[in-house]
Amino acid sequence: MKIAIVGTGYVGLVTGTCFAEIGVDVTCVDVDQKKIENLKNGIIPIYEPGLEEMVVRNVKENRLSFTTSLESCLDDVEVIFSAVGTPPDEDGSADLRYVLEVARTIGKNMNKYVLVVTKSTVPVGTAKKVRDAIQAELDKRGVQIEFDVASNPEFLKEGNAISDFMSPDRVVVGVESQRAQDVMTKLYKPFLLNNFRVIFMDIPSAEMTKYAANSMLATRISFMNDIANLCELVGANVNMVRSGIGSDTRIGRKFLYPGCGYGGSCFPKDIKALIKTAEQHGYSMRVLKAVEEVNELQKSILFNKLNNYFKGELEGKTIALWGLAFKPETDDMREAPSLVLIDLLLKAGCKVRVYDPAAMEETRRRIGDSVYYAQDMYDALLDADAMLLVTEWKQFRLPTWGVILKTMRTPVVIDGRNIYDKNDLEALGIAYYCIGK
Repeated sequence: MKIAIVGTGYVGLVTGTCFAEIGVDVTCVDVDQKKIENLKNGIIPIYEPGLEEMVVRNVKENRLSFTTSLESCLDDVEVIFSAVGTPPDEDGSADLRYVLEVARTIGKNMNKYVLVVTKSTVPVGTAKKVRDAIQAELDKRGVQIEFDVASNPEFLKEGNAISDFMSPDRVVVGVESQRAQDVMTKLYKPFLLNNFRVIFMDIPSAEMTKYAANSMLATRISFMNDIANLCELVGANVNMVRSGIGSDTRIGRKFLYPGCGYGGSCFPKDIKALIKTAEQHGYSMRVLKAVEEVNELQKSILFNKLNNYFKGELEGKTIALWGLAFKPETDDMREAPSLVLIDLLLKAGCKVRVYDPAAMEETRRRIGDSVYYAQDMYDALLDADAMLLVTEWKQFRLPTWGVILKTMRTPVVIDGRNIYDKNDLEALGIAYYCIGK
């Protein structure tokens, strides 16, 4: 089976590579000539564990190829996945210009039946716009060619994307014809053989499922952050509360971890887009507006704790940050809490030293040399007045505290992910603060 993936960003590249891994003949398309040339040479534009090796292997075995020309492969493929970006517009709605440009290119150049599948996260109703755009181009050409559209939203977690794709909780597919369902069933047959759930539904429901899923996860995070902040005020321990409520099977334990706010390419953007979609239909998503508000406030919580510790006298202090990416196992800095924190620290007159195993270059690209980029996690602590743990990379979990005590000017740790034990650190003479205790 031959397919094309348009867009070689996070979703497109992972999707195309994983399909190639299970035996599909995949052509990945992108307008960025440099990115395509790099991919042909095994240079991966994103950090995702295991992806580089998989790309190189499938290119070598001729199951994965890269091109800048969608037109050149249209006659050969049965399915075209649209995985181009849908950045937030100024009003918070999803910008569909790239999605619709792909649709128009297909309509201008297709010569046989093809199934066009939206993989990008798009608002409800986008499939109809894609269908209309393709049909408009066919009408201009004066030809009648059958085609179908479908929705197949992704549910990949950055840092674990390959495992999520190859062993999914579920695959959601929105279709509007039996022919489209048959084609998608054929494509996902390897997953059906392994008894993974492929859930077929109508297209609007599939489009909504993606937004609803991300919104629920973000809601759980903001809810626990709200609870954590209250725990501090009333003398409760949020870790014990989390354990108590997580043992309820109706609630479960996942996404109940308090912290310094969520970020990334999905949750912030998708919540804004769903709020805007509701407004366009005369409805207010009051819960999601609160989720968004709580999260924005939570991104400042580590700064507030630091400011309180030093009684507002932060100017000239050297502050170390461990972790920059919005989560471990990625270099993604989109909406990362660390960016808000760095901005607040610099405005307060602090000198900032940072370290992250993967996101240093991406951080430098965003904020330049306004901070010191450390050689390693201990270099970041040199003469530091405090260390703020922002991203819970595994290598930060069991540091050598003896080295830390010798390296820092003032042994103060503010733990934004609650990964350390208060009693252990205080026994060593380290002042320790975390979330919700």
